Amino acid sequence: QVQLVESGGGLVQPGGSLRLSCAASGSISSINAMGWYRQAPGKQRELVAEVSNSGRANYADSVKGRFIISRDNDKNTVYLQMDSLKPEDTAVYSCNAQITPMGFLIPRQYWGQGTQVTVSS
Repeated sequence: QVQLVESGGGLVQPGGSLRLSCAASGSISSINAMGWYRQAPGKQRELVAEVSNSGRANYADSVKGRFIISRDNDKNTVYLQMDSLKPEDTAVYSCNAQITPMGFLIPRQYWGQGTQVTVSS
């Protein structure tokens, strides 16, 4: 069974930094894109950043220049380095990955459980 396990959320002051990690585990044949989404109270979930298996990254305009997404394909892990955090970055951050499980030919979307990021003084 494939699962995504996140870590690294928490409370940070404005201007501070956090690093999120998301590790995929289980019977995995291959992983395509991996990314991070967030959902703030009363708002729709939005894409924060995603990275292809070749390392090409895409960012939401609101985080460009402040967040960096990276992945370690050997560890099936994606990271989100968040710098210069703002109160409006407060949200539940969820990891997403397109994974082809062992024995399957078509990738499926998997989600992590979500981790709270709160930016407040």
